[in-house]
Amino acid sequence: MRVSLGQHSQAAHEDGINQDFHGAMLPRGAQLQSKGIALALADGIGSSRVSQVASAAAVRGFLDDYYATSEAWSVRRSAQRVLAATNAWLHAQNQRSHARFDKDSGYVCTFSALILKGREAHLLHVGDSRIYRVHGASLEQLTQDHRVHLSSAESYLGRALGVNAGVEIDYHCLQVEPGDVFLLATDGACNALDGAAVQVALAQSAGDLDRAAEQLVARARAHGSDDDATLQLLSIEALPEPGSDSLPLSREGLALPPSLAPRMGFEGYTIVRSLHASARSHVHLAVDDESGAQVVVKTPSVDLREQPDYLDRFVLEEWVARRIHHPNVLRPAVNERPRRHLFTAMEFAPGQTLAQWMTDHPRPSLDVVRAIVTQIAMGLCAFHGKEMLHQDLRPENVMVDDTGTVRIIDFAAVHVAGLAEGMAEPEARAILGSLQYTAPEYFTGGAGTERSDLFSLAVLAYQMLSGHLPYGLQVTQLRGPSDLRRLRYEPLRHRRPELPAWLDAVLAKALHPDPAKRQESPAEFAQDLKKPGAQFHRSGAPPLIERHPVRFWQAATLVLALAVIVLLGQLLGR
Repeated sequence: MRVSLGQHSQAAHEDGINQDFHGAMLPRGAQLQSKGIALALADGIGSSRVSQVASAAAVRGFLDDYYATSEAWSVRRSAQRVLAATNAWLHAQNQRSHARFDKDSGYVCTFSALILKGREAHLLHVGDSRIYRVHGASLEQLTQDHRVHLSSAESYLGRALGVNAGVEIDYHCLQVEPGDVFLLATDGACNALDGAAVQVALAQSAGDLDRAAEQLVARARAHGSDDDATLQLLSIEALPEPGSDSLPLSREGLALPPSLAPRMGFEGYTIVRSLHASARSHVHLAVDDESGAQVVVKTPSVDLREQPDYLDRFVLEEWVARRIHHPNVLRPAVNERPRRHLFTAMEFAPGQTLAQWMTDHPRPSLDVVRAIVTQIAMGLCAFHGKEMLHQDLRPENVMVDDTGTVRIIDFAAVHVAGLAEGMAEPEARAILGSLQYTAPEYFTGGAGTERSDLFSLAVLAYQMLSGHLPYGLQVTQLRGPSDLRRLRYEPLRHRRPELPAWLDAVLAKALHPDPAKRQESPAEFAQDLKKPGAQFHRSGAPPLIERHPVRFWQAATLVLALAVIVLLGQLLGR
């Protein structure tokens, strides 16, 4: 990615205070990939003698704190969290001063920011400063002025930072191309601003965008602007190639590991024994030579070592583990030694997989299943709090130890919003998990959400209680949204009639083909399993079609046959 940037700000009076503030961050390396390039400007309100403090705090705080947010978060979440904190701080300053009685004299400012990440531009805006995209001799205004007009001569600012305890920030994301030019300006610089003037300034500046910005601010002055004026120009010269979906994680300089065997030394570990081998990876128990701790060393499958996408996802697994700290999620091994080979090192979680646990406990009690589901739900919520989706929740990816502690493992299929955005053309996510545990929306072209992980969790709950899948293999045969109507949930009480009737209602909701009709989160599903609400309790016996569907259709067929016989008799008797 290559860009050119130009900025200029001028106070309304030479001896006055400039209540505008602006800034930009053009990082390199990993931060450029994970967070992008950011421009921001703010404009204090003219009626306040301290609004320049507000505008400076808003821009400085945004540019500092945005780059300190989690790399796993999307631009929208990172930016809005930072702006919410800034707004709360400004509002608190107002409440501590005389401004609590007069908002027009407080710490208040407008704010606009543009973040360029991958091949997308993310716009954040509140107030009446503006963001434009330059199209030849015309300007496309991309933001909406939050100004309320009482008459042709009277108006006031309807939304700004610092006015209230909460603030609504406009957000917009758009695709960009090399050659695009964006312009950010406070209201003092917008006077007489048009596409032709911008093109003239760009042409006369000979590539010096600071000079172009200065020329456009001078033009606003010449056309009667008597307010502080700030203008920023961003020209996009080069972008990552379209359709690139490689995760921005580095494996450069790491060699593929050799085949590992017991008693073999490898990267400061001594291999003890093989734990698991599959077409995707080889997993070994090892001992850290320095600490003596038992760890799990995972190396790429020999069969997939020539596939870059697979290797990128292999690197992702430990990256994810290092960013989630939760007792129900497997942790990475503590090791800061430099590496020469591509591998992951995770803590050793003794116990058995949930698949083995289900074999050993074919008819567990509801209380035992509830305890396991609750722990898995809490682990999933840790992923979701980082804007990550596990996407491969299945019995083999859950460990249960002798104390009953449950841990989610294997993060190679995790979707990380902050890493994925801006790199690929919009399309449905590929199915990376085991098909029989994958939510229907993945098969019908939809995007996965937190409720997709919830669906997988509900499948596990159903399977633990019954030994079967709620839809059999019906879900794996879906090809389009119209196929969803064919899905038929098999009531759990057909297999475990001793379980409470409300349990089917809770499970059926979590397993609904439409994600919007499921519980909102895994935590809500776990709570429903513990304390089902009134909506899950129905008076009277369930209808026959649910209790005994085979008998229902046999009876319906018999009634229909008798009706046909009666009608034929009436016709023959005429």
